[in-house]
Amino acid sequence: MSVQTRIEDKLKSLDPDYLEVENESHMHSVPPNSETHFKVTLASQRFAGLMPVKRHQQIYGVLADELAGPVHALALHLYTPQEWVARGGASPDSPNCRGGGR
Repeated sequence: MSVQTRIEDKLKSLDPDYLEVENESHMHSVPPNSETHFKVTLASQRFAGLMPVKRHQQIYGVLADELAGPVHALALHLYTPQEWVARGGASPDSPNCRGGGR
């Protein structure tokens, strides 16, 4: 099972209204077909009343094994369903890689 699929499966435990996991490894100085850099956009009612750091901590707990192993970077965009609708259903674009040479 791919790292991306494991991440998606584990994050479903947060009952998302919206979930997108993007492998952004190709944007970084890593070998082809790597699964090391991910962007997660998730909207869940479980985030209601939580500050951003608490939302992030929930994700870190769910993905502890992946973060201890193959995942080097994880961009998190976490919303309540109401916040997601207010944003127009769009997450920020990721910046270009600024580090590492090949």
